[in-house]
Amino acid sequence: MLTKTPSLSLTEQLSQRLAQRIRDRLLPAGARLPSVRETAQTQGVNPSTVVAAYDQLLAWGLVEARPRRGFFVREFDKKSPLPLDGIGVSAIHQFSASRAAEPPITSPINATALIRGMFHHLSDKPQPGMGVFPPEWLASTFMTAAVRKVVSPSVLQTASLSYGEPKGDLALRQALSTRLRSMDIDAAPGQIITTVGATHALDVVSRTLLKPGDAVMVDEPGWAVEFARLDALGARILPVPRGPLGPDLDVMARYCEASPTGAPPKLFVSVSVLHNPTGQSLSPGHAHRVLQLAHKHGFYVVEDDTYSHIAPPHATRLCALDGLRQTIYVSGFAKILAPNWRVGFLASPPELTERLLDTKLLGTLTTPSLLEKALALCMEQGQLRRHAERLRTRLDGARSRSVKLALAAGCTFVAEPAGLFGWVDTGVDTEALAQRMLDEGYLLAPGALFHAARKPSTLMRINFATTQEAAFWGVFARWRDALAGVGTRYD
Repeated sequence: MLTKTPSLSLTEQLSQRLAQRIRDRLLPAGARLPSVRETAQTQGVNPSTVVAAYDQLLAWGLVEARPRRGFFVREFDKKSPLPLDGIGVSAIHQFSASRAAEPPITSPINATALIRGMFHHLSDKPQPGMGVFPPEWLASTFMTAAVRKVVSPSVLQTASLSYGEPKGDLALRQALSTRLRSMDIDAAPGQIITTVGATHALDVVSRTLLKPGDAVMVDEPGWAVEFARLDALGARILPVPRGPLGPDLDVMARYCEASPTGAPPKLFVSVSVLHNPTGQSLSPGHAHRVLQLAHKHGFYVVEDDTYSHIAPPHATRLCALDGLRQTIYVSGFAKILAPNWRVGFLASPPELTERLLDTKLLGTLTTPSLLEKALALCMEQGQLRRHAERLRTRLDGARSRSVKLALAAGCTFVAEPAGLFGWVDTGVDTEALAQRMLDEGYLLAPGALFHAARKPSTLMRINFATTQEAAFWGVFARWRDALAGVGTRYD
């Protein structure tokens, strides 16, 4: 809530708060600001204060007024900075300084804000929109014990003074090869390259196999960071609708056979098991037909198996069916074990390994071998496996509680609840809902975030581990009903 101070009036505080959110892309281009009445009620101020604040945003060039529709954040060209130079930036800096003791406000409204939300805390409340397990779920003693075992004075001296093995620590690659064989994926240690997390592995693959303008098929809904990453590389993104059994095969076939530029897609990036955000897993029949298309048209399938450790036994994986011929496997350990260790890896067809390694060397030279050695020890001794089993059991209980609360709050599940995420229909514009919930200290992941091109959506992704409290659902229901009452419900 806003509080009048000697240095800043309520109007100044409100206008600068909204300007900061626009600057951080928390209020994205095209977003409609809450009505004057809504904002006055939410912030506990007079409507005249809100009108004056919105007028200030107009003067700064951040919003535009549309007759009988309200105020909207202006669209800005990607190459043009937001017009926050003069008084806007000065005021924002003054406002930020006055709130230095408060945590930074971040919200996963776009890909970069989603990433920032991983590092900052809006409040001490569980955050329903986050894409990771709560830190207390990952806490263990065996990781620090493993580090102590591998970091003897002599090993520390040797490892610190050399770059290590280009492909990654051999013991870890051997342990990864063993794990992949248990999943029916035959990858020798020489076909495995460690990376700085799974996202880095995806980037290594993209930078090796793509050039600007190349077409890439991607699941939709899909991972916002992947859309943004491919866009930054200059790739042409071809969204493939994701259904209960897997990607839309007819759409993939049309992309391959009738590319607008005449060039077929180079890659298909997909999450086969516990897809983000729907939680769906690929069926064997769909997997077979995807591989038929890949071999016929010559594109590689990049299988992102980030959630492999919490996946059901014997889940269908493209790399297992294909034998790493037209497929590349990517995974990591940030979601299950130690986010800050930044250990990921890829497994590729033998003919691609050296090209992929060259790209890794150009970007990072090698990866930190000490943490890789510690992770190898955790895998060899079975500690990682037992940790994953405990996590799956805890998640099963959390999912059951969260589903009951979501249904009681009036949500419907678009996909069968599975894994870490639920894909729910709220009945109202979730971008608008996300802005209201931000003031309540909750970060949401609205449905528009998971599409290559933003469009209004009534869907949102929830994290089952962080939506077990009735308090959140009570606040959610109050704002959802308020938005439905002012006509933002979609038919």
